[in-house]
Amino acid sequence: MTDTDGRPGVGGAARAALPLLAVLLAAAAVTAISIGSTGIAWGTVVRVLASRALPAGWIDLGGISEAEQVIVWLIRTPRVAVAALVGGALAVAGTQMQGLFRNPLAEPSVIGISQGAALGAVVTFVSGLAAAAVFWLPLFAFAGALAALAAVHAVATRAGRTPVATLLLAGIALGSLSTAVATLLISLSVVNWQVANEVVFWLMGGLDNRTWTHVWMCLPPVAMGAVAARWHTRDLDLLLLGEETAASLGVDVERVRRTMLATAAMLTGAAVAVSGVIGFVGLIVPHMLRLVLGPSHRTLLPAAMLGGALFVIVCDLLARTVHPPTEIRLGIITAACGAPFFLYLLRRQRGGMAAP
Repeated sequence: MTDTDGRPGVGGAARAALPLLAVLLAAAAVTAISIGSTGIAWGTVVRVLASRALPAGWIDLGGISEAEQVIVWLIRTPRVAVAALVGGALAVAGTQMQGLFRNPLAEPSVIGISQGAALGAVVTFVSGLAAAAVFWLPLFAFAGALAALAAVHAVATRAGRTPVATLLLAGIALGSLSTAVATLLISLSVVNWQVANEVVFWLMGGLDNRTWTHVWMCLPPVAMGAVAARWHTRDLDLLLLGEETAASLGVDVERVRRTMLATAAMLTGAAVAVSGVIGFVGLIVPHMLRLVLGPSHRTLLPAAMLGGALFVIVCDLLARTVHPPTEIRLGIITAACGAPFFLYLLRRQRGGMAAP
């Protein structure tokens, strides 16, 4: 089914998907807040959250200890909020890149964008800028992501086409180079062992010790990126028909490409700045949702935002609870889910099968 302007239409399943994802996301968030070394009842979590969202005095917190309120609001809720923002940002960035390149394997970590953002962030750590002012970290992460994305696109694109093999090879090479440079900076910089250790763990991806400061650091660029992506849904839909067809239907292909690449870099940089490198979110979530919802970005992008948030919240919950009291790095959990899925998609590509 298509609309009159050539875009894919939206079916009943697609319309029902957004409310369902929203309900699942809310349930996952409350569950993640309630589970931990100190278990807290669902009802208590909901009451504490409602007391913060509604005017003072509307919700009776009688029977809820001060410790439980601190655990819910100051310790677990910021972590879950950051997980939702990171997951949504990476999933939207992956959806954009897959639509722009018409390639189901395009994803921030797979083609080196997350590693570029990580390199930019490491520069702020070893130079001391991260300690000087909070805004340097997301700014340098965005710059690193944008530079990496521009480099991969320039290397992989010839005559307006971006072959799968060239895109992957360029991304792997650039990602390895970015990681090597980041490691070199850590080893050569005059920092103490504790700072170096924190940076190494941050490169592995994780959400431990996230606070409301990290939420407010991440929220503005993610919100702007999501709005920009939503604004260009028609252009992304038409680009699926081919650049020549899209241009004939009024799309400024070069402008849209530059805007979408910048938006993807901003979303990736914002996510990496607060979580480190979290791989494969932008690969798994858009692909699975596309199988159910179809290719229309009008529904796919908001669904990816919700689905990505849900995926990372669940993965982070696993990271905290699979092997207590030790916390597994979140990047390990997402890689364990994403690497087999990536190999499956790569096998389909090599077999000449069209990806959904």
